[in-house]
Amino acid sequence: MGKKDFGRVGVLMAGPSSEKKISLKSGHAVLNALRESGVNALPVIIKNDSIKDNIRLLKSKNIDCAFIALHGSFGEDGGIQNILSKLKIPFTGSGVCASRLAMDKVASRNIFKKHGLDVPCFQVIKRNSYKINNLRAFNFPLVVKPVSHGSSIGLSIVDSKKNIPKAIKLAFKFDKRIIIEEYIRGRELTVGIIDGKALPVVEIFTKHFFFDYQAKYKKGLTDYVVPAKLPSKVATKVKKKALLAHKLLGCFGCSRVDIILDAKSKPFILELNTIPGFTATSLLPKAANKSGIGFNELCIKLISLAYEKTQR
Repeated sequence: MGKKDFGRVGVLMAGPSSEKKISLKSGHAVLNALRESGVNALPVIIKNDSIKDNIRLLKSKNIDCAFIALHGSFGEDGGIQNILSKLKIPFTGSGVCASRLAMDKVASRNIFKKHGLDVPCFQVIKRNSYKINNLRAFNFPLVVKPVSHGSSIGLSIVDSKKNIPKAIKLAFKFDKRIIIEEYIRGRELTVGIIDGKALPVVEIFTKHFFFDYQAKYKKGLTDYVVPAKLPSKVATKVKKKALLAHKLLGCFGCSRVDIILDAKSKPFILELNTIPGFTATSLLPKAANKSGIGFNELCIKLISLAYEKTQR
């Protein structure tokens, strides 16, 4: 399918989640790339998660296809995908079910474990229904984070029992359920998936204790190596595990799988992002570029796949 056949492409950005700022960066980067490539693209600013409001908005824009650049809730949890499906508008990325599963770290990890993928040991607690003394005895440090959130928002690394209540309080600001999990020391890796194929492994080196929100988005705090300097067998294993995670959740188009590689070269799946960052310097585009797929070409490819998905 050629660019001339794409029609009006709406780039969906902003949204109601705490990742609105990142979404706007991704959205404008995609919008510029599509326009540079000759695509009739326009911005579609999503303001809330109202089904009625967004149906009205999308109909008013009269778009033929949607490029979803919405991060976090409503963008990655199947909300906007459900609306687009009802309107029969082709859209980039995964469908409703896969999006919902990937956004829910508990549901996705249970699937990963069932099929032999390693994930950190974890415990789920709900707001107003837990007691500190009933928490599992993980060794310190441990990780506390919301079940359904990205960009490391609400995440804490806790080094002692006295700091657990503060970390729990922070995580509950962003979700009704939170995860407390073992902290795995190792190399921080991420693997992008495009059209069912794993891209080169990216290794993340941050000056912070972990790859937190600031480290992700503030220039100069993090370095990336693409491809990661891994033995070929290890790199192959990491990509194989990432691709399996993508397939197990039924993802489509693209995703990014975050992994910790421990001292014994065992990859632990942390989470899968169905709508990863989408600027020219984001991790998925970095890996794609290393494979010879430039940013503009990547955006075009994802729209082509969106139309292909509707024809399957």
